[in-house]
Amino acid sequence: MERKESRWGWLFIAPAFAHLLLFALAPILYAFGLSLFRTRLISPEREFAGVENYTFAVAEPSFQNALWNSARYALVSVPLGLIVALAVAILVNQKLKGITLFRTIYYIPAISSGVAIAMLWQYVYLPETGMINSLLGMLGLDNKKAFLDDVGSAMWAVAIMSVFTGLGPRMVLFLAGLVGIPQELYEAGALDGATGWRAFLKITLPMLIPTTFFVVVTSTISALQIFTPIYMMTKGGPEESTDVVGYHIYTEAWVNFNTGLASAKSFVLLVAIVAVSLVQFRMMKSQLKGYSAA
Repeated sequence: MERKESRWGWLFIAPAFAHLLLFALAPILYAFGLSLFRTRLISPEREFAGVENYTFAVAEPSFQNALWNSARYALVSVPLGLIVALAVAILVNQKLKGITLFRTIYYIPAISSGVAIAMLWQYVYLPETGMINSLLGMLGLDNKKAFLDDVGSAMWAVAIMSVFTGLGPRMVLFLAGLVGIPQELYEAGALDGATGWRAFLKITLPMLIPTTFFVVVTSTISALQIFTPIYMMTKGGPEESTDVVGYHIYTEAWVNFNTGLASAKSFVLLVAIVAVSLVQFRMMKSQLKGYSAA
């Protein structure tokens, strides 16, 4: 009976396993093999290079700049997205009539086309006629600010847009965490004088540690892989101030046709993502232990 159930189990997971093997693991292995060769997309010739592509990538100033830009973007977008998502989750967690509609509205950007959203935000950031500059003009302020063409504001503009696009999934995760907090804790806290802001700091935030940890890790990974908004809105400019690793690798592969070097850079990004994730795991380990003990 156990063997029969085991066979049925393998049969059910076979399609998903085949998809993973064919469209995920196989391309990764192929890209790793490609990263060990000097090869161009428009040429069939290949020359074994070993780790030369990796050493060149790490030392290349433009790739170092892309790594720094990705780090800057993550440092801005992740905390900002975390705060906004938690605030919205608290708002939509209220027992009010029609609150389900607001939850749906906040989640719509998550299921919309990334290209369409990026185009929409391009119009939002337009000088004079864009929504932001139009509001500034109504207030009598300078309304000629080119947010996406300014070195100082381009990265901030993309990061703020990412808060909007990533709000839905983060909100749902925090909402699930809020719903899972026992009301008895708030009742006991109220007896000790922990209400309002104090209850939020002493009860809500500590109980949301596992959810917060998951949101931070997944948001950081997503931020380090950003591509579509950069491709649609800035093309890595101005002056390479938004040339993040994802767009840099795309340029290397599909503009410069250096597929071997682009593959090596993609694995450097993979190592960076794993390293950052491990650091986050270590930083949150003690908090998670305290949560389990509680």
